[in-house]
Amino acid sequence: MNDQSRRFELTRRVRSVRFAIRGICRLVSSQHNTWIHAAATVLVVVAGAVLQLSANDWCWIILATSMVWTAEALNTSLEFLADVACPDIHPLVRDAKDVSAGAVLLSAIGAAMIGTIVFWPYIVNLRSSFMD
Repeated sequence: MNDQSRRFELTRRVRSVRFAIRGICRLVSSQHNTWIHAAATVLVVVAGAVLQLSANDWCWIILATSMVWTAEALNTSLEFLADVACPDIHPLVRDAKDVSAGAVLLSAIGAAMIGTIVFWPYIVNLRSSFMD
């Protein structure tokens, strides 16, 4: 690696951000499950704003949400690569895709558990304030 390729260049960083945004757009436009993630994200953000979550609780919500989105993005990128590398259905490629999809499911379950733990006290408090 020469000194030229190691130098920090702002234009390269801007270009890399542009590529990343293009990747996110491709993710959202090509994967139906991301529409479910987007709807869930909007629902959680609106609920958090209405219930006035604490800063700590927002951190948990942001962590859980980003965990699911990251898992979905990695799953999609693995699927794209697998489809190019092996257009025919190979048992190991199928298994890799299934495991990757399972990782998304596990992250979504974990996010739902975090959401339940975070939102439950707010919902109970809201319910008790209506009962009084």
